[in-house]
Amino acid sequence: MSRKPELLAPAGGWSQLKAAIRFGADAVYLACDKFGMRARADNFQLGEMPSVVAYAHDRGVKVHVTLNTLMDARDIAQLPEYMEALDAAGVDAFIIGDLGAFSFARTHAPHVELHVSTQASVLNAEAARMWYELGARRVVCAREMSLADIAEMRANVPDDLEIEVFVHGAMCVAYSGRCLLSAAMTGRSGNKGACAQSCRWSYALVEEQRPGEYFEIEEDTRGTFILNAQDLNMIEHLDDLANAGVNSFKIEGRNKQAFYVATVVGAYRSVLDRGSAAVEAANRELYTISHRPYSTGFYYGRAEQTPERDGYVKECLHVATVEECRPLDGEDDAWRITVLCHNRFEQGCELEVVTPRGVGEKLTVSSLVRLAPSDGGKPFVERGDLPLEEVRGLSYEQSELVANRSKEHYLFESSIPLEPGDYLRKRI
Repeated sequence: MSRKPELLAPAGGWSQLKAAIRFGADAVYLACDKFGMRARADNFQLGEMPSVVAYAHDRGVKVHVTLNTLMDARDIAQLPEYMEALDAAGVDAFIIGDLGAFSFARTHAPHVELHVSTQASVLNAEAARMWYELGARRVVCAREMSLADIAEMRANVPDDLEIEVFVHGAMCVAYSGRCLLSAAMTGRSGNKGACAQSCRWSYALVEEQRPGEYFEIEEDTRGTFILNAQDLNMIEHLDDLANAGVNSFKIEGRNKQAFYVATVVGAYRSVLDRGSAAVEAANRELYTISHRPYSTGFYYGRAEQTPERDGYVKECLHVATVEECRPLDGEDDAWRITVLCHNRFEQGCELEVVTPRGVGEKLTVSSLVRLAPSDGGKPFVERGDLPLEEVRGLSYEQSELVANRSKEHYLFESSIPLEPGDYLRKRI
């Protein structure tokens, strides 16, 4: 890879933000409480943004804020004060799809770069140049563009106009994500960030004179997921995108949990840093997380659907997040690990470690204990210096060799050291 594009990661909340940064993102994109296309994500309050920006900038990471819903007059009226607050917070870029919002940003956020959202359906160099003349620093290509289309655009736009594309995550069946299906069927507008994913539902044909009698559309008479788009995975083709002139690789997933963000960011980071030598291992990592069948989207031809079913597949289950690691007294190769439980794991089971240090680390759980705050409700971390036997006997319950209480803390011994923010998974 002749040059290294930016790796842009989703941050649906604080935990995802920290995971994206720790696992190697160069920039993150996120939303506040309004105007983002992922209203179901945790998102951030406007008053939090100075802290968010400071956290990212202290670690050399840029912050892009999405203001890319379709805007009506009431939305536009709220933008000046909103944009001024984000400008004052120090955000690096706005991702905008509405021309009126773009105009307001030039006046009310003069220190913020303007990036044109995929919602604007930029498909050609002429459109990209017009946005550039209006002040855009970057265009996010319409997801319907092929690799050849992007290369042609790159050759016909100013050198300092950056090009951003999606490389991984869910695809939308609607053109550039502008869909009325959810709003028509549920009252939840995808164009306002509240999509109910109606395209993922099962559909069957009913003839109006035969109510209750279903007819085959495709696959079988139980219905079809004919609108169900496959997920995008370009981990094997990053060189092609870079050679076409792409400046930023964007990962979709602001509704995803931190474990997902960490795994995907880590996989793409490894390929950006190590090149083709890392591709095979990185691609294996992308199959461990929850995903729909993968494809390459529109880059090499027509995008694929999965009409026979919806639902995710995965090879691994996220069981715990590491919060603390301390060496055991007098032991050279034993550590006491404190974790937050997410899914069931057991004494003696083998867990895989998801960490920025790379893939392949494994551990076997031993001396498993559930940490139940007692003695007046003192937090368990205040007793982290106690020997394990004293923890068992004095302040905490001992588990029955199974960790199965989600969002509770457990402690166990490990033969390898871990770091806060590492994730543990098990094969399923």
